[in-house]
Formats: sequence, structure tokens, C-alpha cells
Amino acid sequence: MNDYQFPSVTQLAIPFFVVAILLELWLVRTGRAKGEFETRDTLTSLMMGTGNVAAGILLGVVSYTALLWLWQFHFFDLGLSLWVFATAFLLDDLRYYWYHRFAHRIRWVWAEHVNHHSSQHYNLSTALRQSWTGLFTGMFVLQAPLVLLGFHPAVIAFVFGFNLVWQFWIHTETIGKMWKPIELVFNTPSHHRVHHATNPRYLDANFAGTLIIWDRMFGTFVEELEEDRPRYGIVKNIGTFNPVKVAFHEYVGIFKDASAKGLTMRQRLGYLFMPPGWSHDGSRETSDMLKADYVRRNPGEAGKPGLPVATVIGPAE
Repeated sequence: MNDYQFPSVTQLAIPFFVVAILLELWLVRTGRAKGEFETRDTLTSLMMGTGNVAAGILLGVVSYTALLWLWQFHFFDLGLSLWVFATAFLLDDLRYYWYHRFAHRIRWVWAEHVNHHSSQHYNLSTALRQSWTGLFTGMFVLQAPLVLLGFHPAVIAFVFGFNLVWQFWIHTETIGKMWKPIELVFNTPSHHRVHHATNPRYLDANFAGTLIIWDRMFGTFVEELEEDRPRYGIVKNIGTFNPVKVAFHEYVGIFKDASAKGLTMRQRLGYLFMPPGWSHDGSRETSDMLKADYVRRNPGEAGKPGLPVATVIGPAE
């Protein structure tokens, strides 16, 4: 069995992350650039990033070992040529798009991803506000088809590092819209500001990692509008800077909802696998319901990107 070893791109990029955050902080605090930092929020993001690295060291071996075991069943062995790395990056970026989309549409996966959206500020430190529990969602299985096709797990891990580095610098308000060809193909700060926004039109949009082409292809792309500036955070902000609460609050919510008395098994499973905001009695609102409510109040917005044409979306059973 092949056992390739490649450097960790994200670990090598840590000095760049630190310098970039300090530079952005200086630019913002001196009024040279647009943006906002809040000390406690920034520290929480940094602690979340530290916890993510620790979790990766302690638990990442589990998912990697599982994929390495699967490697013995590969249909092809594509090797290590340049085109293999390039193709692996492209396909893994597509894989990331679907993981990210699932993370916003399945509450169980959202529970590990929501912490990344929990900051009400948008700056480079927010990029480091990452999950401690990614292993437990089981979403690493989305990489299984790539392994079976002949991309070694080490190759997949290596190219994903470049994806993560790209996603770091787009967490900023200091960069406006970029050259149109770049905005057309790549995920940019403008596109990702949309993704982090809680404005109804921006909910569940722009799931891209590096290439925004996937959102354009699958109908989830929404342009950032000057007249509807992004408001950051989550629909129901958690109001804490405690990193432990940030990391686990949604799991606590799932447990409380799914263990409530008088529910059917289908309803209990709904609290795990239906979209965030789903409730068995319709007392809460999913992103689809929030969008529909916005259109009811603003009928002239109906059918615009990110918003439904229909104005009535009832609760799921």
C-alpha cells in the first residue's frame, strides 16, 4: 500500500495568517480600510482556530485512516503527476461545495459548521473560527468516490490545504469587488460576504470553496448588492464569547429538541436531519420560510436572486 507524505499547506501558511490578521487589524484601526474588529470576538475566533488544529491532530487520523483503508479498493492508481494534483483539486473543490451545501441544509452537519458563522463581525480572524467536531458528522465519506477513482488520500488532503488557504483571505471587508473575470470564476471576498450574511436574500448562497463556478452551475449564486449590505452572524445569534459554548451549542439544541416528550420517531429524526430552523409544529422558521416571509413583506423583490417567486412556504411536516 502506498504511503505518500506531503507537507501540511495550512500549517505552513500559519505565519501568513498571523501577519495578514495583524495587517488588517492595523488598517482597520487606523481608518485606512473598511472593517470591524471586536477584541473578545477576535479572541474567540483565535481560540476556535486553536481548538480546530488540536482536534485535527487528535482526531484527523481517524478519517484519514478510514480513507487509507478504502484505498485498497481503488479502481485506478492515478499516481502523482501534475494533472492528477490539478484534477484532484478541481474535484475536491466540487466535493467541498456539496459538503458546504449539506452543512447548511442538514441540521446535524450544521451543528459542526454553525460556529464558523457565529461571529457578528467579518474579518480575517473569522476565517479561523473553525469546527472542533468535523469528524463526527461523517462528511469525510464524500471523499470516498475520489479515493475509489484513484486519488490517494494523501493527495486529496494536500490539495484541500490550498482550498483552505484560499478561503482564509476572502474573509474580509477591506477588499471590495474585484476584476470581473476573477469574480466570475473564483470565490472572492464579495461572494463570501454574501455567504456569511443573514439578510434573507443571502441565506444559503455561495457555498464555494475556491471556484464560484459551482454556485453558478447549481443555482445557488447570489451577487452582493450595495443596497442590501450584508449583516453577519446567524439568524438567532448565541450571544456568547465562550469558545466551548460556540463549539457545542447547536448539539445541545439538537439534543433538547430531539429528546422532548411526545414526539414521534419521525419528528425526532427531523430535528437531526431536516434544515436548521425546522420544527415539528412549525413554530420556528427555516431559511426558506424566512425568504418567503421577506417576499410577502416586499413583493417587489419576488423572484430576484436568492428569493422565491412564490410567497407562501408552509412548515414541513
